[in-house]
Amino acid sequence: MDPADPRTAIAHAAQARGVSLMELSRLIGRNPAYIQQFVERGTPRRLAEADRAILARYLGIAETLLGAPPAREWVAVPRIDATASAGPGGLLGDDVADGIHRLDADLLRALRVRAADASMIAVRGDSMEPTLADGDMILVDQGDRRGQSGRIHVVRHDGLLLVKRLARAPGGVELVSDNSTYPPVVLATPPDIVGRVVWLSRRL
Repeated sequence: MDPADPRTAIAHAAQARGVSLMELSRLIGRNPAYIQQFVERGTPRRLAEADRAILARYLGIAETLLGAPPAREWVAVPRIDATASAGPGGLLGDDVADGIHRLDADLLRALRVRAADASMIAVRGDSMEPTLADGDMILVDQGDRRGQSGRIHVVRHDGLLLVKRLARAPGGVELVSDNSTYPPVVLATPPDIVGRVVWLSRRL
């Protein structure tokens, strides 16, 4: 039997503690042969979550050894004290972190964002609707400042922090809103790009 198999783990832990498989079955309120069938026949295929938790505590072993999924890894991402405007424009301030937003490390890996480059900023206004709404929290990859046409970025412009799509235009760059009621802002020089918007968090 595979040493990493939950059935092996429970058999070894029971032996080390000096308890029988029958006693473990009774501990979780099952029929006397329940754990023996699990260990020897693989029936059931996996332990119920509640049973697994009770057995792990009693045997003094990690639940992951009994088949529980690994604990999620969280990353502390700074929430920047500035408002990214999807409207007329938010005041930039000093870009000082005013809190922490915890994100799943797997999410950052999937988005290919380094934790050191990640920050969360609140959206204000309706110029990027329906893509971004007022109150959304956006994840900004400050390691990506290439300014890709068609992608949404946070940029500094005239002392304001804006969230817009970038579009190449003759003689310059346009800051484009998804809401067609807002005309594009034409820039003769490249904008000061804070980072690219890669994900959003929204309350229902």
